[in-house]
Amino acid sequence: MPHRALIEQRPWLLASLAAGISFWFVKDTDLPGLFQMAWKGAGVALLAVYALARHGGAEARTIAAVMALGALGDVLIEIRLEAGAIAFLIGHLIAIRLYWQHRRASTSFSQKAAALAFLVLIPLISFLLPADRAAAPGIALYASGLGAMTAAAWTSSFPRYRVGLGAVMFAVSDLLIFADLGPLADSALPGLLIWPLYYFGQFLICTGVIGELRSRSTPQ
Repeated sequence: MPHRALIEQRPWLLASLAAGISFWFVKDTDLPGLFQMAWKGAGVALLAVYALARHGGAEARTIAAVMALGALGDVLIEIRLEAGAIAFLIGHLIAIRLYWQHRRASTSFSQKAAALAFLVLIPLISFLLPADRAAAPGIALYASGLGAMTAAAWTSSFPRYRVGLGAVMFAVSDLLIFADLGPLADSALPGLLIWPLYYFGQFLICTGVIGELRSRSTPQ
């Protein structure tokens, strides 16, 4: 993002970046749980505020709701995994509706193939990853919404290499969470990558949607 644009979009975007980036350095410390949950939720919650501050339309309120549900999920998942997953799933369903309303007029074969792969492979891989097979159906159900959100973002008219890529990063972060319950349980990789992939995925989604909405509403 150009330096001038970043300055113009302060303070909410810079505050979000500060909270999101700094959380990675404190997430494995002895910081008390309530403080850590608040810190964790702040990064994406501030993206919701940024969306509302930067655009006054219904679509901006929609993506702000998606970010707010993501922030809620960030907090709830520390209390109960299922509660956090429900918040995220509701956010995915709202995002799917937004992306579907802004479908790309035409998509190439490769773009359609990628969307189909996201739709099918994300829930399938999610189902296969956890060692606890009793948990696999519930994880796959959540991942069906995740896969549909990713496919819808990829084929929407919002910038693919911001909104689409952000959705893919979000999906990869969740796949790493599920892998941490199975084949990567003893690996340091999930702990290193889950948060930055998730936060910057949300960052790209939010700024990509808002940037596109602003460009469409600005006279040429």
